[in-house]
Amino acid sequence: MTSLKIIFLAAEAAPLVKIGGLGDVAGSLPKQLKSLPESPDVRVALPFYPSIKNAGLDLTLVASFEIAHTHGPLICEVFVTEIQGVPFYLVDGPPVAETNAVYSGDNALDGTKFCFFSFAVMEFLRSIKWKPDILHAHDWHAAPAVYNLRLIKNSDDFFKNTKSLLTVHNLPYLGHGAEGALQAFGLPRAHMSALPDWAEHLPLALGLLTADKINTVSPGYAAEMLTTEFGAHLEEFLSTRKGDLLGILNGLDLDSWDPGTDTSLPVNYSSDTLEKRMENKRLLLEEMGLTPKADIPLLAMINRMDYQKGVDLVPPALEMITDLEWQAVILGTGDKDLEETARQLDLDHSRIRSVLKFDGALARRIYGGSDLILIPSRYEPCGLTQMIGMRYGCVPLGRATGGLKDTIVDYHLGNPKNSTGFLFEEASSSALANTLRRSLEVYNDRRRWRGLQRRGMKVDFSWEYSASQYMKLYEKLIEA
Repeated sequence: MTSLKIIFLAAEAAPLVKIGGLGDVAGSLPKQLKSLPESPDVRVALPFYPSIKNAGLDLTLVASFEIAHTHGPLICEVFVTEIQGVPFYLVDGPPVAETNAVYSGDNALDGTKFCFFSFAVMEFLRSIKWKPDILHAHDWHAAPAVYNLRLIKNSDDFFKNTKSLLTVHNLPYLGHGAEGALQAFGLPRAHMSALPDWAEHLPLALGLLTADKINTVSPGYAAEMLTTEFGAHLEEFLSTRKGDLLGILNGLDLDSWDPGTDTSLPVNYSSDTLEKRMENKRLLLEEMGLTPKADIPLLAMINRMDYQKGVDLVPPALEMITDLEWQAVILGTGDKDLEETARQLDLDHSRIRSVLKFDGALARRIYGGSDLILIPSRYEPCGLTQMIGMRYGCVPLGRATGGLKDTIVDYHLGNPKNSTGFLFEEASSSALANTLRRSLEVYNDRRRWRGLQRRGMKVDFSWEYSASQYMKLYEKLIEA
C-alpha cells in the first residue's frame, strides 16, 4: 500500500511560528505521524510571515503563480524548507506581507490573508502535481480550503479523491469579519443549509458544514461543543454532524518539555530525584523577591490574560485564603483590565508577584520551581499547561472542563492513589478558593504531595498515541 499523502494547513506551526496550542499541534503532530509504521507522506503549509523571513532558513522557491481576486490577480510564491524530516511550504504574497502579525486583530484583514493562503495551497499542490489523500485544515484560518474543496471536487479531477478533516482548536473563533474576503475570492455563502442563517458566510462554520470529518483536541471538548454552554450557538447544527465529530487529545513534545534536560532550569531533575527540585524553588523565590522559605507552598499561574482562561476568578479566590500560608507568582499578558487587576494584587500583597509579559524561559523556571499551577479556565479545548505542570512536578489545579478533566485525575475522586491534581466544577472564585484550601491541606503532608508529583510526572503525554488515533481517522476517511 502506498503511503497516504497528507497536507496540513495551519496559521501557525512550531518551531517556525507559535502563538498558542495550534502551533504546538501543527508543529509536533506531522513529525510524529511520519514516525509511525504506516509512514505517511506529511507536509505542512504556512503563510510566509515577515517574522519567518528573518529566521535564516534554507529555502527553495518551488512555484510562482496567480490567485484570482475581484480586485485583480494576486501573485503568489511558495518556498520550501525541511524541519525534522517534514517539508514546510511557505506561502507568500501581498495579503501575507501586509501585516507583521500572525493575527492582526482585524478579521477583515486576516480573512484576506488566510483566504489567499487557502486558495494558494490548493493551486500550489496542483502545480507540483502532488495529489493529497487528506487535506487536514486547522481552525477558521484554513477552513476556506475545506469549503472550496467541497465546491470544486465534483468537477475537478485533481482533487476528486481528496478527503478533508477540519480540526477545531477553539470553536467560538468562527472568523467573524472575514465574510467579505470569502466573497472576494469567489466563495459564496451557503444557502438552505443546516447552518443557522447568521453562520452561512463564516469561514469556520462553512468548514464545519463541508468537512468530511471534524475533530477537536480532546474528547471532553468534543462533547461540550454539542451543549448550549460551549456550542457557540452552533450546537443544534453540530448535533446533525455528531457522527462525524470526535475528540483526540493533544500530545506534548517530550523532547522540548523535559525537566531532566531543560536548559532554562538552574537544576535538572526527574521523578526519582525530586529533592533536586527544591533548589529551583529557592532560586525562583529569590528571583521573584518572595520570602525564601521553601516549605511555604508556591502557587503559580502562567496564562493569557483572558476571561476564557478564568483569570478573573483568581484574585478574589486568593483574597479568600489569606488566612493560609502561601506565596504566588502570576505570569502572562493580554486583556488590559485583567493585567491591571494582577498588577494591583502585586501592589497589595507582599506574597504575590505579577509579571505582565510573555517570557518563555521564566515560564519554564516557574514550572520547575512552583508547587501548584492554577488553570481556572471557563472552557479549555485541550490545554497544555496541565500536561507541562505534571511533567515538571508542578501539580495542576484546574476547572473540570474540556481537556482539563480528560487529563487531571482529582485527588478526592475515587482512589487518591491514582490522582494527579485537583479539579473544581463551578466557574466561580469560591469554588476555586475551596479547592485551593483542599490542595494546600494535601501539600502539608509531604508524603501525599510527593505521590501526586511522581504520578503526574509518569503520565505519558507523548504524541505517539494521539498520532496513532489521527492515523486511524485518516484511514477511515479513505475507506469511506
